[in-house]
Amino acid sequence: MDPTPDFAALKTRQQSAWASGDYALIGTTLQIVGEQLAEACDLRTDERVLDVAAGNGNATLAAARRGCVVTSTDYVAALLDRGAERAASERLQVDFQVADAEALPFEDGRFDAVVSTFGVMFTPDQNKAAAELARVCRPGGRIGLANWTPDGFIGRLFKTLGRHLPPPAGVQPPSRWGVEDNLRAMFGNDAAAIVATSRTFNFRYRSAAHFIDVFRTWYGPVHKAFAALPEDKAQALEHDLTELLNTMNRAGPSSLVVPGEYLEVVVTRR
Repeated sequence: MDPTPDFAALKTRQQSAWASGDYALIGTTLQIVGEQLAEACDLRTDERVLDVAAGNGNATLAAARRGCVVTSTDYVAALLDRGAERAASERLQVDFQVADAEALPFEDGRFDAVVSTFGVMFTPDQNKAAAELARVCRPGGRIGLANWTPDGFIGRLFKTLGRHLPPPAGVQPPSRWGVEDNLRAMFGNDAAAIVATSRTFNFRYRSAAHFIDVFRTWYGPVHKAFAALPEDKAQALEHDLTELLNTMNRAGPSSLVVPGEYLEVVVTRR
């Protein structure tokens, strides 16, 4: 039996990882996912919307653009600052607040919709995070999620990282959130209905080398992985990532377009 992981220590390491690099430079490329999720949740003007693990605010902006009253949260303050810059540039009114997805500082049933794009799936204590999403969502409200799948590109990227830097024993992979049956188990009786749709986000870069350069510089988990490895093992990781990217590239030798499968989920709160 795997030992019970030290969630507090793991969260501290994760927070450090996401605060490294500058995720906002990656996050902005994913804006279309936030827009599609806002439509899937059928967000209405004046609805109260909470974005959990919001990063630099893709779902936040999408909801605010639809006239919602938005609270944007993350445990990395610098990322919220990036979201605030984006909202200000569009004259959008958003409340930004540092908050832990596993201990949200809001009363029960506060929000009409609770959303997260590629954010809450990275929480260490996944069941606790799911319970918090449900707790702050009103009965009949919606919980909207975009989660990378285990067999899609990002799921495979994290598996590749895990071969070079094994994760702590007993910790569930983030891609667990990308499987519908797992979500049904996590939300349990809190869900009156769950609609899950497979979608694709296309990563577009010049080449595998360009992608790796961008991600090892700006994307926290990849940045930290390369920093933790000695030179020879970092080269081995780069080799494996290059092989994965070239295998999944559908653009031919002149460019890089890698389809990234994710699960778009709308949970109706019981």
